[in-house]
Amino acid sequence: MITLNIHEAKTHLSRYLENLAKGEVIILCKRNVPVAEIRGIHSRKKESQRPIGLAKGEFTVPESFFDPLPEDLLSAFHGGTG
Repeated sequence: MITLNIHEAKTHLSRYLENLAKGEVIILCKRNVPVAEIRGIHSRKKESQRPIGLAKGEFTVPESFFDPLPEDLLSAFHGGTG
């Protein structure tokens, strides 16, 4: 755990980013009194992300999908009641 006063954090935060990425925690203090805790964010690894195109070939978009919307539905989108 790293303890920093606000001035030091503002001045040198970039120095501590690698520590945060490794799981280190920073306690942010105002005049040596703890006021916040800063933690790194664990991002997903690329191999855990869903690949694109999983459902390719499993469904088709009907031609009617591209037809204009009915007037009552368009009116509802613009605040009308139909």
